[in-house]
Amino acid sequence: MASSKTLVILFTMLVLAPSILATDPDPLQDFCVADLDGNAISVNGHPCKPMSQAGDDFLFSSKLAMAGNTSTLNGSAVTELDVAEWPGTNTLGVSMNRVDFAPGGTNPPHIHPRATEIGIVMEGELLVGIIGSLDSGNKLYSKVLRAGETFLIPRGLMHFQFNVGKTEASMVVSFNSQNPGIVFVPLTVFGSNPPIPTPVLTKALRVDAEVVELLKSKFAGGF
Repeated sequence: MASSKTLVILFTMLVLAPSILATDPDPLQDFCVADLDGNAISVNGHPCKPMSQAGDDFLFSSKLAMAGNTSTLNGSAVTELDVAEWPGTNTLGVSMNRVDFAPGGTNPPHIHPRATEIGIVMEGELLVGIIGSLDSGNKLYSKVLRAGETFLIPRGLMHFQFNVGKTEASMVVSFNSQNPGIVFVPLTVFGSNPPIPTPVLTKALRVDAEVVELLKSKFAGGF
């Protein structure tokens, strides 16, 4: 008669068997071009298009070749190249962005919740700042970078870029995720939907309600 320990092991194997058979840590095909219009269930990515429908250019993109329009409130423009813009990155865990800056323009404090970021300044002079977590004492690491210089931002840390030069600036960044996500700190705090209750913010920010309401009005329409 089987011991209790043996029965527990057999039961565990039976429970885990479907997941063991249904997953693999490595890619099972060369490419999985995202079917962005597909109706299949998407758990962590997009279903694959049949390769006969993928075309021949899914490995190439020219979307970062052109500068964005920096005539915005922030004086910057982000051109995204994640899986929604480049379906060929589906399941590969990579994506890119281009950011262009007018003189004095900024890419406001933000967080990428799902990716580490590495970037290179293409032209101009950018102040790049990364704020450590509470464990590091909220230390600000910052440096003015010029064309050809690079920076690294660990996943989940708040960071920003600011054009300190007198001319246009630009940078290109890469992520280890096909969909890194973004949380703009000012917009998240003051432009959430529905709004964060004003008493919460007055207490957290240690300011009067009038200040909070003013800041909320600045982000009511988004960025």
